[in-house]
Amino acid sequence: MRRVASGTPAWPVRLSVMTLALLVVAAALVPALARRDPRQIGDVLSLRLLPPLSRDPSGELHLFGTDAFGRDLFARMMLAARLSLLVGVAGSILAAAVGVLLGAGAAWAGGITDRLTMALGDVLLSIPRLVLLLACAALWGPGAAMVVTVLVATGWMGIARLVRGEVLGVRARPFVESARALGAPGWRVLWRHVLPNALAPAIAATTLGVGSAILLESGLSFLGLGIQPPAPSWGNMIADGRELIVAAPWVALAPGLALIATVVSCTLLGDALQDRLAGERSGAVSEQGR
Repeated sequence: MRRVASGTPAWPVRLSVMTLALLVVAAALVPALARRDPRQIGDVLSLRLLPPLSRDPSGELHLFGTDAFGRDLFARMMLAARLSLLVGVAGSILAAAVGVLLGAGAAWAGGITDRLTMALGDVLLSIPRLVLLLACAALWGPGAAMVVTVLVATGWMGIARLVRGEVLGVRARPFVESARALGAPGWRVLWRHVLPNALAPAIAATTLGVGSAILLESGLSFLGLGIQPPAPSWGNMIADGRELIVAAPWVALAPGLALIATVVSCTLLGDALQDRLAGERSGAVSEQGR
């Protein structure tokens, strides 16, 4: 079996990429091509709780069935995927950007700046992230912007530590001293020479963080502190279906399975990227040692 980099099987990576690609395409096309607005309540009497692969009186096929308000679950799931992917990707990328800036700046400046930045990160890391998310959501009110803001505010610490450690190692290399000896200003040395060689762990951690951000957003929406109806989110769709888990289990299971597939795909892709970058770095170190 072919493997990626340092031991990750290739087929889970391909499957993860295919799953995410299909999800993105379906999220873009399915709500736009749906006969009805996925947020609009349908004819409740004739459309309520239709099972998967059933047709309504007009002949329309409902792939995953309908919910308690007669809305097509598949179209709502794909509309929810837009929000979940947007929140997860935006939250992870913005948190990574903040972490890179703070971690690189702390390592480069050193002294009191480094100590204060890392102390702040340690304090935030000592508090469970879910507790911070719940507290911020309760104080500022629910919504997509709030979720992204909280994900950024509580997700930069790990990236900052990774980047700080990499910058401390890279700044001791000969090419950094050469750039300084040639008169390059400190910010230019950091931006052009140090950061490009210190971002590999941050990139892998950001990819892994997408799945975690989507899961946290869904958890907040499930508790009523994230995306608010009528806008669909996988979390609030699961919450809507929990009371119907016996009579109509597909209402909660369909978005739950979509959430699981997305988070697992992001995690596998992040693990593969981490293995690949680690393999490239170990290969570069071996070449330097010869």
